[in-house]
Amino acid sequence: MWLAALAILIGLAILVWSADVFIDGATALAKKFSVPSFLIGVLILGIGTSAPEMVVSVLAAIEGSPELALGNAYGSNIINIALVLGATVLISPIIIRRGIVKRDLPLLLLITVIAAWQLRDGTLSQADGIVLLILLVAVLGLQIIMSIREGYHEHEDDIVVASADSEHSNNLENLNNSESLEKLEPSVTRGLVSLIIGMLMLVASSRAIVWGAVELATLWGLSELIIGLTIVAVGTSLPELVSSLSAARKGEHDMALGNIIGSNIFNTLAVVGLATVIAPIAADPVILSRDVMAMGVLTILLVTLCVFAFKTKRQFGRTSGATLVLFFMGYTAWLIQSVSM
Repeated sequence: MWLAALAILIGLAILVWSADVFIDGATALAKKFSVPSFLIGVLILGIGTSAPEMVVSVLAAIEGSPELALGNAYGSNIINIALVLGATVLISPIIIRRGIVKRDLPLLLLITVIAAWQLRDGTLSQADGIVLLILLVAVLGLQIIMSIREGYHEHEDDIVVASADSEHSNNLENLNNSESLEKLEPSVTRGLVSLIIGMLMLVASSRAIVWGAVELATLWGLSELIIGLTIVAVGTSLPELVSSLSAARKGEHDMALGNIIGSNIFNTLAVVGLATVIAPIAADPVILSRDVMAMGVLTILLVTLCVFAFKTKRQFGRTSGATLVLFFMGYTAWLIQSVSM
């Protein structure tokens, strides 16, 4: 038991560190080639911070625990919105752009609906997994094309809103200009090395987490779904929390929200899709009545709050952040109650 717990703790610590190294490398390469900020958030941070969920879920499916993969993906989606985004906004409110409201959030909602529809019969087949992976390719292609085409125009439209933060951003830029010059122009070699090291450590630490989680599930008599929704989901969501907080504090609002949207899209399509292709999943009925419903309600709540914020001050403020955190607390209490019953 203690060995399993130690494997999870050490695995999570290495997981966070390796994800940070991976993201640093990916972001450095993206900046080197002048990729738009929101696209960095969706593709680099979103996919990069979802790498732990992907590796954990794939290994879980290979080792005969596909339900752990499902709990990990959906649990991470709930935590990303309710806890990660909620905590980020409580610390630093973020600006809502037009493209996020008109394109990215409706796309996230559509993907969530598709995920719920696929689970209507309580199973996910390999065909379902293939559909999810095809959708992933289509969505990523759309994100790349639309972000590059519209990204700069969105910033022009939001110049009045952005001016509220301009003085702070300029002061911060001037203060750190000399120290960050090297970071703004990273070498391609350094970025590639960080990517490789980060990914190798992700695989090693994720394997330790999967083993420890399954062992604890067996020893405590808990279902793999509950372990995936709690310990593994929270642990693998730490990279999203760290990167979103960092992006928001630096005024990179597009990157912070893009991280959450990209991560949830990747979790639903790639993480679940890959795990299902490896091993079809027969889901516990409770995952549809509790976890998928919570994920759907939370996504609708996020869209509603963002639309309201865009139509008023265009700022996703602390009230919205508190609402999301309260949702997370309520969901956690619901989860604990269902386990004790």
